[in-house]
Amino acid sequence: MDRLIDVENLTLQFRTDEGLITAVDDVSFSLNRGEVMGLVGESGSGKSVTAKALMHLNASNAIYSPESRITLHTDSGGIDVLSLSRAADLKVVRGGAISMIFQEPMASFAPSISIGKQMIEQLQLHAEMSKAQAREIAIEMLDRVGISDPSSRVDQYAFELSGGMRQRAMIAMALSTKPRLLIADEPTTALDVTIQAQVIDLMKELVDEFNMGIVFITHDLGVVAQTADKVSVMYLGRLIEEGPVREVIRDPRHPYTRGLLAALPRLDDLDAPLTPVPGDIPSPLERPTGCVFNTRCGDVVGPACSASVPLEEWIDPAHRVSCHLYAGKEAS
Repeated sequence: MDRLIDVENLTLQFRTDEGLITAVDDVSFSLNRGEVMGLVGESGSGKSVTAKALMHLNASNAIYSPESRITLHTDSGGIDVLSLSRAADLKVVRGGAISMIFQEPMASFAPSISIGKQMIEQLQLHAEMSKAQAREIAIEMLDRVGISDPSSRVDQYAFELSGGMRQRAMIAMALSTKPRLLIADEPTTALDVTIQAQVIDLMKELVDEFNMGIVFITHDLGVVAQTADKVSVMYLGRLIEEGPVREVIRDPRHPYTRGLLAALPRLDDLDAPLTPVPGDIPSPLERPTGCVFNTRCGDVVGPACSASVPLEEWIDPAHRVSCHLYAGKEAS
């Protein structure tokens, strides 16, 4: 498989009135073309900040560590994303090789500009084409994502479409530039179950058709199980477990991953009580020392959990976990 993007030692802090706040701490992962990676964790885990870093989209008060590196692989060679600063250079990763679907399409579409006009402007920004050619592509993409009567819908405004149609239009807009990488930030959260299933099926089809990679951000491991090839679990800015989605779901190693799975409703036992992960995710201003999960963990093994950051241990060549439970011994 062709390598698409490499993230190495990504550490990101925000400069605030309260001081420096660590949002992402030493995160590394890679993604191939045609591969879907689920990025999972509670709100405040750093998922969206990590995804925005791939497009160099975080706010101006963001500070990246010198060791942080994001390499986007293109036909003309690797691009060091974090070294880009000029608007002309950033077009390569913002809407060009990488596109993003946001959680709420109404926040992404300008309410006073038709959907088609916004898609046409984007296409003309990233490719040399006439307005007529761009309109034709916009209509074609709306049709590809299953919007009926696309030649009429293209002139409508976001508020005239249903929630499911708006989400499909957002996907069409993101795909119109034929990106190599699609970032989907909780794209199904605001949709009802039937529309959610349609959007998931659509994204699977588009991966096969365009051979793109997808980073699928969600807090729902059930959605990831249906969508992703591999899953990366984040907690308070740390990547604490990663592996093939079926392996991680069937044999989760980190206590936090097990907690997320235990919190899912069970259709085979409707009387079983829900088991939430105890406690709340700490504020980034009160970041725990040692393992960031130690304040909520039921499997604390000793003083090391609050004293030192656990090393990354490999369960097998594709499954890794950062937890003191596996320190100094081979996981089985």
